[in-house]
Amino acid sequence: MRKQHGGSAQVFRITGARTGLAEDVRGRQRRYVISMTIRTASVILAATLWNVERYVAVVALVFGALLPYVAVVIANAGRERPPSLPSTFIAAPTRPMITPPRAEEEAAPEDKPGGN
Repeated sequence: MRKQHGGSAQVFRITGARTGLAEDVRGRQRRYVISMTIRTASVILAATLWNVERYVAVVALVFGALLPYVAVVIANAGRERPPSLPSTFIAAPTRPMITPPRAEEEAAPEDKPGGN
């Protein structure tokens, strides 16, 4: 394979690459376990506070009942998407164009010092 030199070479970016599949699955499993731990603590809190503070116990029980559905949706949400995909290629910088002098500067040569 020959290397290309000069302006025709294309450079690929990998900064917008997704995480690996194993790392993604590990992250989703971690979020699910954390959600289920919170659910377990919520149900235990509801059972403990049932005769002491019934309103807090009911809220904890409802939270513990709804959290598994939310946790499954979050865990099965799939792979993350980058916020905005970067450009695949790095564009070569363009050279600035030299602009002609303004018409105002050319119109009054007698105002210049040293002019006749």
